[in-house]
Amino acid sequence: MDGVVQDITVGTKRGSDELLSACAANGPFIMSNSTPSAANGNDSKKFKGEHRSSGIVPSRVIHIRKLPNDITEAEVISLGLPFGKVTNLLMLKGKNQAFIEMNTEEAANTMVSYYSTVTPYLRSHPIYIQYSNHKELKTDNSPNQARAQAALQAVNAVQTANMAIAGTGVPDTAVSLAGQSPVLRIIVENLFYPVTLDVLHQIFSKFGTVLKIITFTKNNQFQALLQYADGSSAQHAKLALDGQNIYNACCTLRIDFSKLTSLNVKYNNDKSRDYTRPDLPSGDNQPTLDQTMAAAFGKEASLLGAPGIISSPYAGAAGFPPGIAFQQAGLSVPGVHGGLAPLGMPSAAAAAAAAASRMGIPGFGSAANAVLLVSNLNPERVTPQCLFILFGVYGDVQRVKILFNKKENALVQMSDCNQAQLAMSHLNGQRLHGKAMRVTMSKHQTVQLPREGQEDQGLTKDYSSSPLHRFKKPGSKNFQNIFPPSATLHLSNIPPSVTEDDLKMLFSSTTGMVKAFKFFQKDRKMALIQMSSVEEAIQALIDLHNHDLGENHHLRVSFSKSTI
Repeated sequence: MDGVVQDITVGTKRGSDELLSACAANGPFIMSNSTPSAANGNDSKKFKGEHRSSGIVPSRVIHIRKLPNDITEAEVISLGLPFGKVTNLLMLKGKNQAFIEMNTEEAANTMVSYYSTVTPYLRSHPIYIQYSNHKELKTDNSPNQARAQAALQAVNAVQTANMAIAGTGVPDTAVSLAGQSPVLRIIVENLFYPVTLDVLHQIFSKFGTVLKIITFTKNNQFQALLQYADGSSAQHAKLALDGQNIYNACCTLRIDFSKLTSLNVKYNNDKSRDYTRPDLPSGDNQPTLDQTMAAAFGKEASLLGAPGIISSPYAGAAGFPPGIAFQQAGLSVPGVHGGLAPLGMPSAAAAAAAAASRMGIPGFGSAANAVLLVSNLNPERVTPQCLFILFGVYGDVQRVKILFNKKENALVQMSDCNQAQLAMSHLNGQRLHGKAMRVTMSKHQTVQLPREGQEDQGLTKDYSSSPLHRFKKPGSKNFQNIFPPSATLHLSNIPPSVTEDDLKMLFSSTTGMVKAFKFFQKDRKMALIQMSSVEEAIQALIDLHNHDLGENHHLRVSFSKSTI
Protein backbone atom coordinates (compact mmCIF):
# COMPACT_ATOMS: atom_id res chain seq x y z
CA MET A 1 0.00 0.00 0.00
CA ASP A 2 1.29 3.48 -0.79
CA GLY A 3 -0.79 5.03 1.99
CA VAL A 4 -3.68 6.36 -0.14
CA VAL A 5 -6.50 4.51 -1.83
CA GLN A 6 -6.37 5.70 -5.44
CA ASP A 7 -9.89 4.79 -6.53
CA ILE A 8 -13.21 3.45 -5.32
CA THR A 9 -14.83 0.60 -7.18
CA VAL A 10 -18.49 -0.11 -6.50
CA GLY A 11 -20.30 -3.32 -7.40
CA THR A 12 -17.41 -5.79 -7.20
CA LYS A 13 -16.53 -7.61 -3.97
CA ARG A 14 -13.42 -5.42 -3.62
CA GLY A 15 -15.52 -2.33 -4.18
CA SER A 16 -18.11 -3.49 -1.64
CA ASP A 17 -15.44 -4.08 0.97
CA GLU A 18 -13.97 -0.63 0.38
CA LEU A 19 -17.39 0.97 0.46
CA LEU A 20 -18.15 -0.72 3.77
CA SER A 21 -14.84 0.53 5.12
CA ALA A 22 -15.57 4.02 3.88
CA CYS A 23 -19.04 4.03 5.39
CA ALA A 24 -17.79 2.66 8.68
CA ALA A 25 -15.30 5.48 8.87
CA ASN A 26 -18.01 7.99 7.90
CA GLY A 27 -15.82 9.23 5.10
CA PRO A 28 -13.27 8.18 2.48
CA PHE A 29 -10.96 5.36 3.52
CA ILE A 30 -7.45 6.74 4.11
CA MET A 31 -4.32 4.83 5.09
CA SER A 32 -1.61 6.53 7.09
CA ASN A 33 1.41 4.48 8.16
CA SER A 34 -0.58 1.35 7.25
CA THR A 35 -3.24 2.26 9.84
CA PRO A 36 -6.70 3.19 8.59
CA SER A 37 -7.98 6.55 9.79
CA ALA A 38 -10.67 8.96 8.72
CA ALA A 39 -12.67 11.85 10.02
CA ASN A 40 -16.08 11.65 11.53
CA GLY A 41 -19.01 13.41 9.92
CA ASN A 42 -19.04 16.24 12.49
CA ASP A 43 -18.59 19.48 10.61
CA SER A 44 -17.09 21.11 13.68
CA LYS A 45 -14.07 18.80 13.47
CA LYS A 46 -11.60 18.82 10.64
CA PHE A 47 -11.38 15.91 8.30
CA LYS A 48 -8.28 14.02 9.33
CA GLY A 49 -5.99 13.52 6.35
CA GLU A 50 -8.38 15.18 3.91
CA HIS A 51 -9.36 18.47 5.49
CA ARG A 52 -6.11 19.60 7.05
CA SER A 53 -5.03 22.97 5.72
CA SER A 54 -1.53 21.71 5.22
CA GLY A 55 -0.72 19.14 2.59
CA ILE A 56 -4.05 19.30 0.74
CA VAL A 57 -3.65 17.67 -2.66
CA PRO A 58 -6.17 18.78 -5.31
CA SER A 59 -8.18 15.99 -6.86
CA ARG A 60 -10.89 15.57 -9.46
CA VAL A 61 -12.95 13.81 -6.77
CA ILE A 62 -14.95 15.99 -4.39
CA HIS A 63 -16.28 14.77 -1.06
CA ILE A 64 -19.67 16.21 0.07
CA ARG A 65 -20.94 15.86 3.65
CA LYS A 66 -24.01 16.71 5.75
CA LEU A 67 -26.50 16.18 2.91
CA PRO A 68 -30.24 16.24 3.74
CA ASN A 69 -31.80 12.81 4.18
CA ASP A 70 -34.07 12.98 1.15
CA ILE A 71 -31.57 14.51 -1.26
CA THR A 72 -31.72 13.43 -4.89
CA GLU A 73 -28.88 12.54 -7.21
CA ALA A 74 -29.74 15.46 -9.49
CA GLU A 75 -29.42 17.94 -6.64
CA VAL A 76 -25.96 16.65 -5.75
CA ILE A 77 -24.89 16.78 -9.39
CA SER A 78 -26.12 20.39 -9.58
CA LEU A 79 -23.41 21.42 -7.13
CA GLY A 80 -20.71 20.55 -9.64
CA LEU A 81 -22.34 21.46 -12.95
CA PRO A 82 -21.60 25.22 -12.82
CA PHE A 83 -17.89 24.46 -12.75
CA GLY A 84 -17.57 21.81 -15.45
CA LYS A 85 -18.73 18.35 -16.46
CA VAL A 86 -19.53 15.84 -13.71
CA THR A 87 -18.15 12.51 -14.89
CA ASN A 88 -19.11 10.24 -11.99
CA LEU A 89 -21.21 10.08 -8.85
CA LEU A 90 -21.21 7.96 -5.72
CA MET A 91 -24.05 8.38 -3.21
CA LEU A 92 -23.70 7.31 0.43
CA LYS A 93 -27.24 8.16 1.52
CA GLY A 94 -26.99 6.21 4.75
CA LYS A 95 -24.19 8.53 5.83
CA ASN A 96 -25.61 11.69 4.21
CA GLN A 97 -22.53 11.89 2.04
CA ALA A 98 -21.59 11.72 -1.62
CA PHE A 99 -18.61 11.84 -3.97
CA ILE A 100 -18.64 13.51 -7.36
CA GLU A 101 -15.89 13.36 -9.92
CA MET A 102 -15.22 16.33 -12.21
CA ASN A 103 -13.86 15.95 -15.72
CA THR A 104 -10.75 18.02 -14.94
CA GLU A 105 -8.76 18.90 -11.87
CA GLU A 106 -9.13 22.57 -12.81
CA ALA A 107 -12.92 22.31 -12.60
CA ALA A 108 -12.62 20.65 -9.19
CA ASN A 109 -10.21 23.38 -8.04
CA THR A 110 -12.66 26.09 -9.05
CA MET A 111 -15.50 24.32 -7.29
CA VAL A 112 -13.64 23.80 -4.01
CA SER A 113 -12.28 27.34 -4.10
CA TYR A 114 -15.76 28.77 -4.60
CA TYR A 115 -17.39 26.72 -1.86
CA SER A 116 -14.57 27.53 0.57
CA THR A 117 -15.84 31.13 0.64
CA VAL A 118 -19.57 30.53 0.09
CA THR A 119 -21.32 27.85 2.13
CA PRO A 120 -23.57 25.87 -0.23
CA TYR A 121 -27.15 25.08 0.78
CA LEU A 122 -29.44 22.34 -0.42
CA ARG A 123 -33.04 22.51 0.79
CA SER A 124 -32.03 25.21 3.29
CA HIS A 125 -29.38 22.93 4.86
CA PRO A 126 -25.69 23.93 4.84
CA ILE A 127 -23.44 21.26 3.36
CA TYR A 128 -19.69 20.81 3.40
CA ILE A 129 -17.40 20.30 0.42
CA GLN A 130 -13.72 19.40 0.21
CA TYR A 131 -11.20 17.50 -1.88
CA SER A 132 -11.13 13.74 -1.57
CA ASN A 133 -7.84 11.88 -1.38
CA HIS A 134 -9.26 9.54 -3.98
CA LYS A 135 -8.07 10.42 -7.45
CA GLU A 136 -10.81 8.60 -9.34
CA LEU A 137 -14.25 7.07 -8.88
CA LYS A 138 -14.85 3.72 -10.56
CA THR A 139 -18.44 2.52 -10.58
CA ASP A 140 -20.26 -0.22 -12.46
CA ASN A 141 -23.91 -0.93 -13.24
CA SER A 142 -24.79 -2.64 -9.98
CA PRO A 143 -28.36 -1.99 -8.81
CA ASN A 144 -27.35 0.35 -5.98
CA GLN A 145 -25.58 2.63 -8.45
CA ALA A 146 -28.01 2.39 -11.38
CA ARG A 147 -30.09 5.36 -10.22
CA ALA A 148 -27.05 7.58 -9.74
CA GLN A 149 -25.68 6.71 -13.16
CA ALA A 150 -29.05 7.27 -14.83
CA ALA A 151 -29.32 10.73 -13.24
CA LEU A 152 -25.79 11.55 -14.30
CA GLN A 153 -26.41 10.46 -17.89
CA ALA A 154 -29.65 12.47 -18.07
CA VAL A 155 -28.02 15.64 -16.77
CA ASN A 156 -25.01 15.26 -19.03
CA ALA A 157 -27.27 14.81 -22.05
CA VAL A 158 -29.01 18.09 -21.31
CA GLN A 159 -25.69 19.72 -20.50
CA THR A 160 -24.22 18.72 -23.85
CA ALA A 161 -27.29 19.98 -25.71
CA ASN A 162 -27.28 23.30 -23.88
CA MET A 163 -23.57 23.80 -24.48
CA ALA A 164 -24.09 23.16 -28.18
CA ILE A 165 -26.93 25.69 -28.33
CA ALA A 166 -25.29 28.37 -26.20
CA GLY A 167 -21.74 27.79 -27.34
CA THR A 168 -20.52 28.00 -23.75
CA GLY A 169 -18.80 25.72 -21.30
CA VAL A 170 -21.13 26.68 -18.44
CA PRO A 171 -24.24 24.51 -18.64
CA ASP A 172 -27.79 25.52 -18.00
CA THR A 173 -29.27 22.89 -15.72
CA ALA A 174 -32.71 24.37 -15.22
CA VAL A 175 -34.81 22.10 -17.37
CA SER A 176 -33.19 18.87 -16.29
CA LEU A 177 -33.25 19.52 -12.57
CA ALA A 178 -36.48 21.28 -11.77
CA GLY A 179 -38.42 22.10 -14.91
CA GLN A 180 -37.99 25.77 -14.03
CA SER A 181 -35.53 28.48 -14.96
CA PRO A 182 -32.72 28.80 -12.40
CA VAL A 183 -32.84 32.59 -12.89
CA LEU A 184 -35.06 34.72 -10.66
CA ARG A 185 -36.17 38.28 -11.35
CA ILE A 186 -36.29 40.21 -8.09
CA ILE A 187 -37.92 43.60 -7.48
CA VAL A 188 -37.41 45.37 -4.15
CA GLU A 189 -40.38 47.59 -3.33
CA ASN A 190 -40.52 50.28 -0.63
CA LEU A 191 -36.75 50.65 -0.79
CA PHE A 192 -36.22 52.59 2.43
CA TYR A 193 -32.79 51.11 3.07
CA PRO A 194 -30.22 50.37 0.36
CA VAL A 195 -30.12 46.72 -0.68
CA THR A 196 -26.71 45.62 -1.87
CA LEU A 197 -25.65 42.72 -4.03
CA ASP A 198 -24.05 41.11 -0.95
CA VAL A 199 -27.31 41.37 1.00
CA LEU A 200 -29.16 39.57 -1.79
CA HIS A 201 -26.47 36.90 -1.93
CA GLN A 202 -26.71 36.30 1.80
CA ILE A 203 -30.49 35.93 1.71
CA PHE A 204 -30.78 33.76 -1.39
CA SER A 205 -27.80 31.51 -0.58
CA LYS A 206 -29.96 29.89 2.09
CA PHE A 207 -31.87 28.06 -0.64
CA GLY A 208 -29.10 26.89 -2.94
CA THR A 209 -25.87 27.79 -4.67
CA VAL A 210 -26.02 31.32 -6.09
CA LEU A 211 -23.88 31.54 -9.23
CA LYS A 212 -24.46 35.06 -10.57
CA ILE A 213 -26.25 38.29 -9.64
CA ILE A 214 -26.89 41.40 -11.72
CA THR A 215 -28.50 44.46 -10.10
CA PHE A 216 -30.00 47.42 -11.96
CA THR A 217 -32.69 50.09 -11.84
CA LYS A 218 -35.63 49.70 -14.19
CA ASN A 219 -39.00 51.46 -14.24
CA ASN A 220 -37.71 53.47 -11.30
CA GLN A 221 -37.36 50.31 -9.20
CA PHE A 222 -34.34 48.51 -7.82
CA GLN A 223 -34.23 45.08 -9.45
CA ALA A 224 -31.93 42.10 -9.72
CA LEU A 225 -31.46 38.94 -11.75
CA LEU A 226 -30.12 36.04 -9.72
CA GLN A 227 -29.01 32.69 -11.13
CA TYR A 228 -28.95 29.51 -9.06
CA ALA A 229 -27.10 26.33 -9.93
CA ASP A 230 -30.43 24.60 -10.50
CA GLY A 231 -34.10 25.35 -10.97
CA SER A 232 -35.08 23.52 -7.79
CA SER A 233 -33.25 26.03 -5.63
CA ALA A 234 -34.86 28.90 -7.52
CA GLN A 235 -38.28 27.37 -6.93
CA HIS A 236 -37.66 26.94 -3.19
CA ALA A 237 -36.38 30.50 -2.88
CA LYS A 238 -39.38 31.94 -4.71
CA LEU A 239 -41.84 30.05 -2.53
CA ALA A 240 -40.10 31.10 0.69
CA LEU A 241 -39.17 34.70 -0.07
CA ASP A 242 -41.79 36.17 -2.41
CA GLY A 243 -43.64 38.89 -0.49
CA GLN A 244 -41.23 38.88 2.45
CA ASN A 245 -39.66 42.08 3.80
CA ILE A 246 -35.89 42.24 4.09
CA TYR A 247 -36.43 44.60 7.02
CA ASN A 248 -39.62 44.99 9.00
CA ALA A 249 -42.16 47.07 7.09
CA CYS A 250 -39.87 47.91 4.16
CA CYS A 251 -37.74 46.52 1.31
CA THR A 252 -40.35 44.02 0.12
CA LEU A 253 -39.24 41.24 -2.22
CA ARG A 254 -41.30 40.54 -5.34
CA ILE A 255 -39.96 37.45 -7.11
CA ASP A 256 -40.75 35.83 -10.45
CA PHE A 257 -39.00 33.35 -12.70
CA SER A 258 -37.04 35.03 -15.45
CA LYS A 259 -37.39 34.06 -19.09
CA LEU A 260 -33.60 33.88 -19.16
CA THR A 261 -31.96 30.58 -18.34
CA SER A 262 -28.42 31.88 -17.89
CA LEU A 263 -26.83 35.24 -17.06
CA ASN A 264 -23.83 36.72 -18.83
CA VAL A 265 -21.77 38.67 -16.27
CA LYS A 266 -18.84 40.69 -17.60
CA TYR A 267 -17.66 42.40 -14.41
CA ASN A 268 -17.34 41.56 -10.72
CA ASN A 269 -18.27 44.72 -8.85
CA ASP A 270 -21.04 46.23 -6.72
CA LYS A 271 -23.55 45.96 -9.57
CA SER A 272 -22.87 42.44 -10.84
CA ARG A 273 -20.94 39.36 -9.86
CA ASP A 274 -20.16 35.90 -11.21
CA TYR A 275 -19.20 33.81 -8.18
CA THR A 276 -17.79 31.08 -10.39
CA ARG A 277 -15.37 33.53 -12.07
CA PRO A 278 -13.28 35.39 -9.49
CA ASP A 279 -10.91 36.38 -12.30
CA LEU A 280 -13.36 38.79 -13.97
CA PRO A 281 -12.34 42.48 -14.07
CA SER A 282 -14.16 45.10 -12.02
CA GLY A 283 -15.01 47.21 -15.07
CA ASP A 284 -16.67 50.55 -14.42
CA ASN A 285 -17.14 49.85 -10.73
CA GLN A 286 -19.60 52.27 -9.19
CA PRO A 287 -20.55 51.95 -5.53
CA THR A 288 -24.10 51.01 -4.73
CA LEU A 289 -24.07 53.21 -1.65
CA ASP A 290 -22.57 56.64 -1.41
CA GLN A 291 -20.37 57.98 1.38
CA THR A 292 -23.04 60.12 2.97
CA MET A 293 -25.60 57.36 3.25
CA ALA A 294 -22.91 55.18 4.73
CA ALA A 295 -22.02 57.88 7.25
CA ALA A 296 -25.66 58.55 8.11
CA PHE A 297 -26.42 54.87 8.63
CA GLY A 298 -23.25 54.51 10.68
CA LYS A 299 -24.25 57.40 12.97
CA GLU A 300 -27.65 55.85 13.53
CA ALA A 301 -26.03 52.56 14.40
CA SER A 302 -23.74 54.16 16.96
CA LEU A 303 -26.75 55.78 18.63
CA LEU A 304 -28.47 52.41 18.72
CA GLY A 305 -25.46 50.79 20.33
CA ALA A 306 -24.58 48.90 17.15
CA PRO A 307 -21.01 48.70 15.78
CA GLY A 308 -21.92 50.57 12.58
CA ILE A 309 -24.45 49.64 9.95
CA ILE A 310 -22.27 50.40 6.96
CA SER A 311 -18.60 50.95 7.59
CA SER A 312 -17.91 51.76 3.95
CA PRO A 313 -19.83 51.88 0.67
CA TYR A 314 -18.68 48.34 0.01
CA ALA A 315 -19.43 46.83 3.43
CA GLY A 316 -22.34 44.74 2.19
CA ALA A 317 -24.44 42.58 4.44
CA ALA A 318 -21.79 42.18 7.12
CA GLY A 319 -22.01 45.89 7.86
CA PHE A 320 -25.58 45.81 9.16
CA PRO A 321 -26.11 45.67 12.93
CA PRO A 322 -27.73 42.59 14.47
CA GLY A 323 -30.71 44.65 15.62
CA ILE A 324 -32.15 45.24 12.16
CA ALA A 325 -30.42 42.87 9.82
CA PHE A 326 -29.61 39.27 9.08
CA GLN A 327 -27.89 37.05 11.58
CA GLN A 328 -24.62 35.87 10.08
CA ALA A 329 -25.31 32.37 11.32
CA GLY A 330 -28.25 32.14 8.97
CA LEU A 331 -31.77 33.36 8.31
CA SER A 332 -34.59 31.38 9.79
CA VAL A 333 -37.06 32.32 7.11
CA PRO A 334 -39.85 29.88 7.99
CA GLY A 335 -41.78 31.28 10.92
CA VAL A 336 -40.54 34.83 10.47
CA HIS A 337 -43.61 36.99 10.03
CA GLY A 338 -43.46 40.25 8.14
CA GLY A 339 -39.74 40.47 7.71
CA LEU A 340 -36.46 38.62 7.48
CA ALA A 341 -34.96 40.44 10.44
CA PRO A 342 -34.81 38.50 13.74
CA LEU A 343 -38.05 38.61 15.71
CA GLY A 344 -38.25 40.87 18.71
CA MET A 345 -35.97 43.50 17.23
CA PRO A 346 -37.14 47.03 16.41
CA SER A 347 -38.02 47.63 12.78
CA ALA A 348 -35.45 49.31 10.60
CA ALA A 349 -37.76 52.27 10.04
CA ALA A 350 -38.49 52.69 13.73
CA ALA A 351 -34.82 52.43 14.65
CA ALA A 352 -33.86 54.94 11.99
CA ALA A 353 -36.62 57.36 13.01
CA ALA A 354 -35.60 57.21 16.66
CA ALA A 355 -31.96 57.74 15.83
CA ALA A 356 -32.74 60.50 13.36
CA SER A 357 -34.84 62.39 15.85
CA ARG A 358 -32.02 62.28 18.39
CA MET A 359 -29.49 63.38 15.78
CA GLY A 360 -31.68 65.90 14.06
CA ILE A 361 -31.28 64.20 10.69
CA PRO A 362 -34.08 65.83 8.69
CA GLY A 363 -36.90 63.45 7.84
CA PHE A 364 -34.77 60.30 7.94
CA GLY A 365 -37.52 58.28 9.56
CA SER A 366 -40.03 58.79 6.78
CA ALA A 367 -40.00 56.02 4.21
CA ALA A 368 -42.48 57.82 1.97
CA ASN A 369 -40.73 61.19 1.85
CA ALA A 370 -39.90 62.51 -1.60
CA VAL A 371 -38.40 65.88 -0.53
CA LEU A 372 -34.64 66.40 -0.37
CA LEU A 373 -32.73 69.03 1.57
CA VAL A 374 -29.77 70.27 -0.48
CA SER A 375 -27.20 72.32 1.45
CA ASN A 376 -23.77 73.90 1.01
CA LEU A 377 -24.84 75.49 -2.26
CA ASN A 378 -23.23 78.57 -3.75
CA PRO A 379 -25.84 81.28 -2.98
CA GLU A 380 -24.45 83.59 -5.67
CA ARG A 381 -25.01 81.13 -8.49
CA VAL A 382 -27.65 78.56 -7.55
CA THR A 383 -31.09 78.80 -9.18
CA PRO A 384 -34.19 76.61 -9.10
CA GLN A 385 -33.65 75.85 -12.80
CA CYS A 386 -30.14 74.44 -12.35
CA LEU A 387 -31.31 72.17 -9.51
CA PHE A 388 -34.30 71.09 -11.60
CA ILE A 389 -32.04 70.05 -14.50
CA LEU A 390 -29.44 68.30 -12.32
CA PHE A 391 -31.81 66.40 -10.04
CA GLY A 392 -33.98 65.68 -13.07
CA VAL A 393 -31.33 63.19 -14.22
CA TYR A 394 -32.52 60.85 -11.43
CA GLY A 395 -36.25 61.52 -11.35
CA ASP A 396 -39.04 63.91 -12.27
CA VAL A 397 -38.58 67.04 -10.14
CA GLN A 398 -41.93 68.53 -9.08
CA ARG A 399 -40.86 71.64 -7.18
CA VAL A 400 -37.69 73.46 -6.12
CA LYS A 401 -37.43 76.03 -3.35
CA ILE A 402 -34.29 77.98 -2.44
CA LEU A 403 -34.68 79.12 1.16
CA PHE A 404 -35.25 82.85 1.37
CA ASN A 405 -33.05 83.59 4.39
CA LYS A 406 -30.54 80.78 3.79
CA LYS A 407 -29.87 80.72 0.10
CA GLU A 408 -27.14 78.07 0.48
CA ASN A 409 -30.00 75.63 1.20
CA ALA A 410 -32.77 74.36 -1.05
CA LEU A 411 -35.65 71.89 -1.05
CA VAL A 412 -36.15 69.61 -4.06
CA GLN A 413 -39.36 67.59 -4.34
CA MET A 414 -39.17 64.46 -6.49
CA SER A 415 -42.10 62.39 -7.81
CA ASP A 416 -41.66 59.66 -5.20
CA CYS A 417 -39.39 58.46 -2.42
CA ASN A 418 -37.49 56.03 -4.66
CA GLN A 419 -36.45 58.87 -6.97
CA ALA A 420 -35.43 60.93 -3.93
CA GLN A 421 -33.25 58.07 -2.62
CA LEU A 422 -31.71 57.64 -6.06
CA ALA A 423 -30.90 61.34 -6.42
CA MET A 424 -29.49 61.49 -2.90
CA SER A 425 -27.23 58.47 -3.41
CA HIS A 426 -25.79 59.84 -6.67
CA LEU A 427 -25.56 63.58 -6.01
CA ASN A 428 -24.51 63.91 -2.40
CA GLY A 429 -20.92 65.10 -2.23
CA GLN A 430 -20.79 66.15 -5.90
CA ARG A 431 -19.34 69.60 -6.61
CA LEU A 432 -21.61 72.31 -8.01
CA HIS A 433 -20.40 75.88 -8.57
CA GLY A 434 -17.19 75.15 -6.69
CA LYS A 435 -18.82 73.68 -3.56
CA ALA A 436 -19.58 70.08 -2.52
CA MET A 437 -23.34 69.63 -2.17
CA ARG A 438 -24.82 67.86 0.83
CA VAL A 439 -28.04 66.00 0.04
CA THR A 440 -30.23 64.45 2.76
CA MET A 441 -33.91 63.64 3.25
CA SER A 442 -35.99 66.62 4.35
CA LYS A 443 -38.44 66.69 7.24
CA HIS A 444 -40.95 68.31 4.88
CA GLN A 445 -43.40 66.11 2.98
CA THR A 446 -44.01 68.67 0.23
CA VAL A 447 -42.56 71.94 -1.00
CA GLN A 448 -45.11 74.68 -0.37
CA LEU A 449 -45.68 77.27 -3.08
CA PRO A 450 -45.64 80.92 -1.94
CA ARG A 451 -48.99 82.44 -1.10
CA GLU A 452 -50.32 85.13 -3.37
CA GLY A 453 -48.61 88.42 -2.60
CA GLN A 454 -45.86 86.73 -0.57
CA GLU A 455 -42.33 87.91 -1.40
CA ASP A 456 -40.41 85.07 -3.04
CA GLN A 457 -38.01 86.66 -5.56
CA GLY A 458 -38.42 83.72 -7.91
CA LEU A 459 -36.84 81.27 -5.44
CA THR A 460 -39.71 78.75 -5.62
CA LYS A 461 -40.65 77.06 -8.89
CA ASP A 462 -43.31 74.48 -9.77
CA TYR A 463 -42.12 72.02 -12.44
CA SER A 464 -44.95 69.49 -12.15
CA SER A 465 -46.05 70.05 -15.76
CA SER A 466 -42.57 70.49 -17.27
CA PRO A 467 -42.02 68.88 -20.69
CA LEU A 468 -38.43 68.08 -19.65
CA HIS A 469 -39.34 65.24 -17.27
CA ARG A 470 -37.27 62.22 -18.31
CA PHE A 471 -39.32 59.48 -16.65
CA LYS A 472 -42.98 60.33 -17.26
CA LYS A 473 -43.26 57.81 -20.09
CA PRO A 474 -43.61 54.20 -18.78
CA GLY A 475 -40.89 51.90 -20.10
CA SER A 476 -38.70 54.78 -21.26
CA LYS A 477 -35.09 53.88 -22.06
CA ASN A 478 -34.08 56.60 -19.62
CA PHE A 479 -34.85 54.17 -16.79
CA GLN A 480 -32.05 51.91 -18.05
CA ASN A 481 -29.51 54.71 -18.37
CA ILE A 482 -29.26 56.16 -14.89
CA PHE A 483 -25.59 56.53 -13.92
CA PRO A 484 -23.61 58.49 -11.35
CA PRO A 485 -22.14 61.83 -12.40
CA SER A 486 -19.09 61.32 -14.59
CA ALA A 487 -16.75 63.40 -16.73
CA THR A 488 -18.18 61.75 -19.86
CA LEU A 489 -21.59 62.90 -21.08
CA HIS A 490 -23.99 61.15 -23.43
CA LEU A 491 -25.50 63.41 -26.07
CA SER A 492 -28.56 62.58 -28.16
CA ASN A 493 -31.05 64.18 -30.56
CA ILE A 494 -28.23 65.76 -32.59
CA PRO A 495 -29.38 67.04 -36.03
CA PRO A 496 -27.38 65.95 -39.12
CA SER A 497 -26.05 69.44 -39.81
CA VAL A 498 -24.26 69.77 -36.44
CA THR A 499 -20.57 68.81 -36.61
CA GLU A 500 -18.07 67.61 -34.05
CA ASP A 501 -16.45 71.07 -34.00
CA ASP A 502 -19.83 72.69 -33.38
CA LEU A 503 -20.43 70.55 -30.32
CA LYS A 504 -16.88 70.97 -29.01
CA MET A 505 -17.19 74.75 -29.29
CA LEU A 506 -20.60 74.69 -27.61
CA PHE A 507 -19.38 72.66 -24.62
CA SER A 508 -16.18 74.69 -24.30
CA SER A 509 -18.37 77.76 -23.82
CA THR A 510 -19.63 76.40 -20.48
CA THR A 511 -16.29 77.36 -18.80
CA GLY A 512 -15.14 73.77 -19.29
CA MET A 513 -12.51 72.00 -21.36
CA VAL A 514 -13.40 69.26 -23.83
CA LYS A 515 -10.89 66.40 -23.66
CA ALA A 516 -12.43 63.97 -26.15
CA PHE A 517 -15.40 63.54 -28.48
CA LYS A 518 -16.86 60.62 -30.41
CA PHE A 519 -19.97 60.18 -32.53
CA PHE A 520 -21.72 56.82 -32.29
CA GLN A 521 -20.81 54.78 -35.37
CA LYS A 522 -24.27 53.31 -35.91
CA ASP A 523 -26.27 56.39 -34.94
CA ARG A 524 -24.84 59.83 -35.57
CA LYS A 525 -27.69 61.37 -33.62
CA MET A 526 -25.78 60.37 -30.49
CA ALA A 527 -22.26 61.10 -29.24
CA LEU A 528 -19.99 60.98 -26.18
CA ILE A 529 -18.14 64.06 -25.01
CA GLN A 530 -15.57 64.01 -22.22
CA MET A 531 -14.94 67.06 -20.05
CA SER A 532 -11.80 67.54 -17.96
CA SER A 533 -13.60 66.88 -14.64
CA VAL A 534 -16.89 65.63 -13.21
CA GLU A 535 -17.68 69.13 -11.92
CA GLU A 536 -17.29 70.57 -15.44
CA ALA A 537 -19.53 67.82 -16.84
CA ILE A 538 -22.21 68.60 -14.24
CA GLN A 539 -22.12 72.28 -15.21
CA ALA A 540 -22.23 71.43 -18.92
CA LEU A 541 -25.25 69.20 -18.41
CA ILE A 542 -27.06 71.95 -16.48
CA ASP A 543 -26.24 74.59 -19.10
CA LEU A 544 -26.84 72.57 -22.27
CA HIS A 545 -29.54 69.98 -21.61
CA ASN A 546 -32.47 70.98 -23.87
CA HIS A 547 -30.23 73.44 -25.78
CA ASP A 548 -31.78 74.39 -29.14
CA LEU A 549 -29.50 73.06 -31.90
CA GLY A 550 -31.82 74.18 -34.69
CA GLU A 551 -33.92 72.12 -37.10
CA ASN A 552 -36.40 71.56 -34.26
CA HIS A 553 -33.78 69.53 -32.33
CA HIS A 554 -33.19 70.12 -28.64
CA LEU A 555 -30.05 68.49 -27.25
CA ARG A 556 -30.47 65.76 -24.64
CA VAL A 557 -27.60 65.39 -22.16
CA SER A 558 -27.06 62.71 -19.51
CA PHE A 559 -24.19 61.11 -17.65
CA SER A 560 -22.48 58.15 -19.33
CA LYS A 561 -21.03 55.00 -17.81
CA SER A 562 -18.61 54.74 -20.74
CA THR A 563 -15.38 56.58 -21.38
CA ILE A 564 -13.82 57.61 -24.65
